[in-house]
Amino acid sequence: MHGTDDIATELQHLGEEEPFPYGAVTPPIVQTSLFTARTLRERHASAGMEGIYHYSRVSNPTVELAERKIAALEGTERALLFASGMAAIASTLLTFLKTGDHVICVENAYPPTRVLLGEWLPRFGVEASFIPGTEVAQFADVQRPNTRLLYLESPTSLTFQLQDLQAVASWARAHGMLTLCDNSWATPLFQNPHALGVDLVLHSASKYLGGHSDLVAGAVAGRTELIQQIARTRELLGSILEPFGAWLLIRGLRTLPVRMQRLQQNGLQVAQWLAKQPFVAQLNHPGLPSHPQHALAQRQMRGYGSLFSLRTQPLTDEQAYTFTDHLRLFRFGPSWGGYESLLIGWGEGEPDSEGRRRWFFRLYIGLEHPDDLIRDLQQAAHQAGFDTLE
Repeated sequence: MHGTDDIATELQHLGEEEPFPYGAVTPPIVQTSLFTARTLRERHASAGMEGIYHYSRVSNPTVELAERKIAALEGTERALLFASGMAAIASTLLTFLKTGDHVICVENAYPPTRVLLGEWLPRFGVEASFIPGTEVAQFADVQRPNTRLLYLESPTSLTFQLQDLQAVASWARAHGMLTLCDNSWATPLFQNPHALGVDLVLHSASKYLGGHSDLVAGAVAGRTELIQQIARTRELLGSILEPFGAWLLIRGLRTLPVRMQRLQQNGLQVAQWLAKQPFVAQLNHPGLPSHPQHALAQRQMRGYGSLFSLRTQPLTDEQAYTFTDHLRLFRFGPSWGGYESLLIGWGEGEPDSEGRRRWFFRLYIGLEHPDDLIRDLQQAAHQAGFDTLE
């Protein structure tokens, strides 16, 4: 690739400079478990050579093509793909943690990550502290002599709190700690933690990178010396992404710049409308000036994802369910990053004497026209009697 090419161009051409077999436009799916040599002599001579494949649990041409594109997106030396985002997270943590180590993690990280750090790894002698992460001093307050790494997620995908990645990475480096950051929400198009000093960048590629809600995958990107160690863990655990999944990811990456531009616009338009509604007590979107860390978001990000959350004014559970029952264009599920708009929510705390409590909703705004989504939210809110809430 030419050094001046835009990332949108690189996503189409990187690793595809030579023609594919039969003149095919799309890369082949190398759907094989093993790779053989013509002779035993040839196999022995090729051991350890770059570009030579032996077993798809270790490496595969289709998977490596997708990995090259992920590394280019994040501006790192290498990337690895996994069978899920949690496989990427777990494999990376298991690579660098041992009995007696301590981890500092942001408290609103992806819930399964919290379970892994707070419930599973303590069984093997690894301890974790959870903090808001909005100030560097919070990390220093819980630092221990055995603190090995910091786990970041900026912004977090429920409450959308940010960490100052450059400041936290600089502090961690001065104390000999590794930094990991989940960058799934912003995507590499809008934020590059590695360029801000973070050692390893993680993704749930099931989300925006895949973009079609038909893929479960994960990724980690960083320096070669670190990625090589994680690759060994991936080989031992058997957590590599399968070739067809990598092919689906390549397909998704080709349209990532176009999709993210539209999703950012849609998300901001719907969030701005919701922020003005009387039934909304708090709206959490880093792209809005009302967000307490909006200035930081502008400084370390170039754009915004279309996932955000809100808290309502006190309402009855029946009102909340009536609202969601009347939504026509939203589906109800926990993931995000595809073409379809999604919503999840729950009541917070116990109802008051009038049977009311605040509800927390997380909305993912998809590729539908934002005017249609706003009309849908408006009519559902009217059906639920939200007009009178203040």
